[in-house]
Amino acid sequence: MSSEAELSAFIQRHKQLLTKEREAEIERTYLLLSKCPPKLLEQKGLSLGGLGIANVNIGLGGKTLVELERPTAYHTTPIFPPHSFRPGDLAGIEDNASSTSSKKSAKTKKPGTNDSKSSRSTEGVVYKVTDTRIVIAVDPSDSPSDDLDLPDRCRVVKLANSVTYDRMEKALDQLEKLVIPSATGSTPPAWPKMTNLVEVLMGMSQPTKPQPLQDITFFDTTLNDSQKEAVKFALAAQEVACIHGPPGTGKTHTLIELIRQLTTTSPSNPKPLRLLVCGASNLSVDNIVERLVALPSTSEKEGKLKITRIGHPARVMAHEGVLDATLDAKAGRSEQAALAKDVKNELEAALDILSGKGKGAKGKGPRGAERKKIWEEVKALRKEYRQREGGVVETVLAESQIVLATCHSAGSRQLYKHDFDVLIIDEATQAMEAVCWIPIFKAKKLVLAGDPMQLPPTILSVDRKTSKNNKDGKKPVSNKAGSSAKGKKTAQAKDVVGDPQPVADGGETSGTESLGSDEEEGDEKPGKPAPKPASESDKKSIKGLRPPRSLEITLFDRLEKMYGPGIKRMLDVQYRMHAHIAQFPSKVMYSARLKSHSSVAQHLLKDLPNTHAENEEDEKEVLGTPVVFFDTAGCEYFERLEGDGDEGSRCNENEAEVVRRWVERLRCFRTLPTRLTTYIRYQAQVTLLTSLLRATYGADLEIGTVDGMQGREKEAVVISLVRSNDSREVGFLKDKRRLNVAMTRARRHLCVVGDSSTVQHGGSFLKRWMKWLDDNADVRFGGLD
Repeated sequence: MSSEAELSAFIQRHKQLLTKEREAEIERTYLLLSKCPPKLLEQKGLSLGGLGIANVNIGLGGKTLVELERPTAYHTTPIFPPHSFRPGDLAGIEDNASSTSSKKSAKTKKPGTNDSKSSRSTEGVVYKVTDTRIVIAVDPSDSPSDDLDLPDRCRVVKLANSVTYDRMEKALDQLEKLVIPSATGSTPPAWPKMTNLVEVLMGMSQPTKPQPLQDITFFDTTLNDSQKEAVKFALAAQEVACIHGPPGTGKTHTLIELIRQLTTTSPSNPKPLRLLVCGASNLSVDNIVERLVALPSTSEKEGKLKITRIGHPARVMAHEGVLDATLDAKAGRSEQAALAKDVKNELEAALDILSGKGKGAKGKGPRGAERKKIWEEVKALRKEYRQREGGVVETVLAESQIVLATCHSAGSRQLYKHDFDVLIIDEATQAMEAVCWIPIFKAKKLVLAGDPMQLPPTILSVDRKTSKNNKDGKKPVSNKAGSSAKGKKTAQAKDVVGDPQPVADGGETSGTESLGSDEEEGDEKPGKPAPKPASESDKKSIKGLRPPRSLEITLFDRLEKMYGPGIKRMLDVQYRMHAHIAQFPSKVMYSARLKSHSSVAQHLLKDLPNTHAENEEDEKEVLGTPVVFFDTAGCEYFERLEGDGDEGSRCNENEAEVVRRWVERLRCFRTLPTRLTTYIRYQAQVTLLTSLLRATYGADLEIGTVDGMQGREKEAVVISLVRSNDSREVGFLKDKRRLNVAMTRARRHLCVVGDSSTVQHGGSFLKRWMKWLDDNADVRFGGLD
């Protein structure tokens, strides 16, 4: 059992790392806004300029929704350039010409402070994003004054999101008061209560032995044996269960079956349970919502599942079923919504008058005493709207059997008084442990699903000294909590506008035991036996609670370290990749346990409808080859650094031309653009390839970094490795999890373009990959002649 000292050390270390991460994000925002020209900010996807206000109305919670677009007067196309804005991001709306003044003012203000007086700046949350419009939800209390005064021509800038950190820190405070008696003191009545789940997660007690289940009738008869075993394991677990889902193994499919079992009366489940389903991202939550709304009724008596999606759905406009399940839509259809809607209409009418859009206003709003009077009415109407809407929201959520939200959104005021029987967290290996604790306090049982061999949470505060030492072949420096702030600030100033720095090989800053390095526990040797559930004799070797080395160590990782492989079940049949594409990741990342289902094991591009070549040679060379490697070794296709010094991102022009020619050849055989994608780690290479390919193939051809593509799949994938240099530096390629994501996106065809003479010197994993490609792929000369 964990001692009080161990519990305290764990929580305090977590708080230190979280504070460091918050400071890193604030510092990053400060450096970007103070040192980056507007054009560079846009190139990095952190700003959208030259915007105009298309509409202003009221949304859920009484917030003002500001809809922005690119006016035709300033732009040749209304479509936004590539950017990183997503629903839930914190953003600032400011004068488009304020970039110069903000540089000057930033020198005198501290990071994280709001310099609203030097330029009109309003903070809000990104509510919705389309190709041509971005909607920012603004809380009037956060604006410089009660009167929301926005410039006619503005820009949107990505800001540090303090709300998420506030909720994570509050969750850690709650945890500390629960598990450490000496830190308890006086607690509010609504404070979380100690549960068996919290005790198990903190190593204060062992997981309860699972109860044997009676025969289960599965709703989905297509589930394979490993999926059925995972569902049974999760149902039998009393406190916590982990489901390890490698790429293409139907993890979401398995979770849907688990949800149906938990919410339906059966011999193994005497009464339907109430579920909270969370995810690390809006996309993961919406994927589950989409599957749930499509399910048929379980029985005439129970009807369809009552589900509600709260937060910021990323795809609600594209999928009508997901839209109908959102809290906003369900609240609007309730009986109590009529009165709230009347108040909302009055509120919007008053705002129209203030903005000069009212009847007979002629584009001019009222001034002086009249404006003050109307604004007082607006504040009164807003208060009334919030009260009425609060009652509507409470009614909707009380009737919901399944509530879905991101882990962060689970801490919103809508769920403040709600408790659940079971919490399911999807993509748990992409979420920091602290953010998982936000919903954990609301449930009695926890199911985590994810893949620790894919991308971990994105951490900004990883010590940059690691990467510098690694260039010289020295031992990496560990990321100690006491590292100097001065060193951190200097490192961030160099790296802030370029691509994130790689985690060094074998450093303490990566994963549970250097998960991103070449020699990690997950890097199984061929023929190594698969891990077995922990037996009674194994419990002596189970590790106790230890302070985390990095925020990259997720709750999923930690539980497996504490309780051994018996805490999880792995899905071992993949339904995505050709067997040849899956061979290397299965062998190296998953102990050779990953098998290809017969439906995908031999599928190729030539099997797609309306895809054919003119002759047998072309069909075999292009459409009939699952893995192609264009080796540019000896071609001297050296990479180039875009930007000044260490602030830039890398690109490789000759390699981009090789990619362009292969994409063009694939297109000659009617391989549609929607079936193609190109993955690159460097933003500069993304920009370069976009300029080469977008005009010809349009937006249907996806071009992006690996980090944004986890969970996605395409029929054909082209990977550009970029790195080619005399010093044999490979940078990001050292992170095997990132490469695992890249090579497992392809269904029928994987093309890799890179310099083997550089890449093979990046560590044992890259050396083995290059050798595997040389032995198993269709290797071709990467020269352009």
